[in-house]
Amino acid sequence: MTTNTRLEHDLLGGRAVPADAYWGIHTLRAVENFPISGRPVGEIPELVRALAAIKQAAALANTDLDLLPLDSRDAIIAACEEIRAGALHDQFIVDQIQGGAGTSTNMNANEVIANRALELLGHARGDYRHLHPNEHVNMSQSTNDVYPTALRLATWRGLQQLIAALAALRLAFAAKAGEFGSILKMGRTQLQEAVPMTLGQEFNAFAITIGEDEARLAEAAQLMCEINLGATAIGTGITAHPDYAERVRARLAEITTIPVVTAFDLVEATQDTGAFVQVSGVLKRVAVKLSKICNDLRLLSSGPRAGFNEINLPARQAGSSIMPGKVNPVIPEVVNQVAFEVIGNDVTISMAAEGGQLQLNAFEPVIAYSAFRSISHLIAACDTLRMNCVQGITANHDVLRETVRNSIGIVTALNPYIGYAAATEVATEAHLTGRGVYDLVLEKGLLPKDRLDAILRPENLTRPQPFVA
Repeated sequence: MTTNTRLEHDLLGGRAVPADAYWGIHTLRAVENFPISGRPVGEIPELVRALAAIKQAAALANTDLDLLPLDSRDAIIAACEEIRAGALHDQFIVDQIQGGAGTSTNMNANEVIANRALELLGHARGDYRHLHPNEHVNMSQSTNDVYPTALRLATWRGLQQLIAALAALRLAFAAKAGEFGSILKMGRTQLQEAVPMTLGQEFNAFAITIGEDEARLAEAAQLMCEINLGATAIGTGITAHPDYAERVRARLAEITTIPVVTAFDLVEATQDTGAFVQVSGVLKRVAVKLSKICNDLRLLSSGPRAGFNEINLPARQAGSSIMPGKVNPVIPEVVNQVAFEVIGNDVTISMAAEGGQLQLNAFEPVIAYSAFRSISHLIAACDTLRMNCVQGITANHDVLRETVRNSIGIVTALNPYIGYAAATEVATEAHLTGRGVYDLVLEKGLLPKDRLDAILRPENLTRPQPFVA
């Protein structure tokens, strides 16, 4: 040993640990074993806070049951409260992707909390005779109930943040819908002109579809409130007091303000990851719909001379190293890419959930890694789409007006008045000659001008209307 290390032991023997580290030998071995993603657990603040909340709740429950000395409880609680406030997150250094079903993450938390608690009690880090990572911090627990519960708490928090980001994006689209409410344009199906609508209706549809996803996320978040804390190793509750599960649940609910409930069958709950599959499916739904919206924004703004050019996206940066003046739709493009990633993460989560065996799923770390990336990247995508794109969109009024005027699609509105056959004849001639539907209808004497004008008023073209006499 040197003066800047301390010696710790586990079942494999002794190892020198940096003297100033709050983590210990179990964490050290995990860092050596899992150099996978290069992203430590400490980069997920909500997960670190969730682990600390669980350890705090366990300390309180164990003291309620006369299992943990008061001085140990108080030191553990103080350490946990510091971590929940943001301290020592840099000490959570194990890789997010790891073998062992999350044991390394749980032990990283146990060691950091134990060593900080030892300091608060006036002892040296690593002097586990006075307070031990396993015997005291991990009392009445197993990785197999702590880690899944922490993932659920952290996911619940992340989903609330994503719901808020979606709500803000929805309001931005709704504001544009109001701004564009009177601007007539041609709707399209299969990229072909269909019937008129307003640009406001188009943007309002974006807002509505985002609102639907907010509701689905809120439903999915409720699944994260069911926990298996108290299950210990496989759900039988071995090594825990009979009253521990309810005591720790109540304490955890107080600490986190999340309405957690204990699963009806802890054996089933310990091996089942179906809730994460469902949450991931909703995240994929959000991604798919956001990507579709971005596809539309890119298409509607395409051009400026050789595309649709119906709307203008804010110019965010020069678009080319070779083509002067080119500006690309970079914000929708980056949101598309986030969506592609989320869809891929859903496949990973599905396979990891399917790969579980018997009484435990060992692959929850990659479920967590994928789910947290999906949530955090979707939040960032919603924010940048709202602030750097949607809020600055403008309409090209002249282009939209001319498109409607020249469109063959308005002939559909005349079907009830001149019949499908005559309307088809007009549409075909307009297409072949390049002439306007309006002029051809008048020329053929199919409708008088005053009635044709009434039928083709914007308010009559964009919503159900009674027959125009």
